[in-house]
Amino acid sequence: MDIVHTDLAPRAIGPYSQAVRAGNLLFLSGQIPLDPATGDLVPGGIREQTTRVLENLRAVLAAAGVDASAIAKATIFLTDLADFATVNELYGSFLGDHRPARSTVQVAALPRGARIELEVIAVCSDR
Repeated sequence: MDIVHTDLAPRAIGPYSQAVRAGNLLFLSGQIPLDPATGDLVPGGIREQTTRVLENLRAVLAAAGVDASAIAKATIFLTDLADFATVNELYGSFLGDHRPARSTVQVAALPRGARIELEVIAVCSDR
């Protein structure tokens, strides 16, 4: 297994890695809307938080040498399903025409008071 790390996404706030590559699978840890420069939650509502999460995911994917088209499965965690339409719009723009499998669940709370967390599994080309 290989650990993937980039300074362009927030560093792990616990005993985990931003991503782990195992064979041709890339497992990205859940991203919450932390600013990589400060480690703080971004200000604003669900639109700003979702945008930051997608930027963080893009940075980790790029560090592994892939882009959003490599995503095979995504799981979105929301503290309020009323935010689903906004998240869905931004998530769709992030993916373009690519349509991976996805689950969306409402949770009671997320780290640091975030409203969204998103984790993905991607498929990388063989080395």
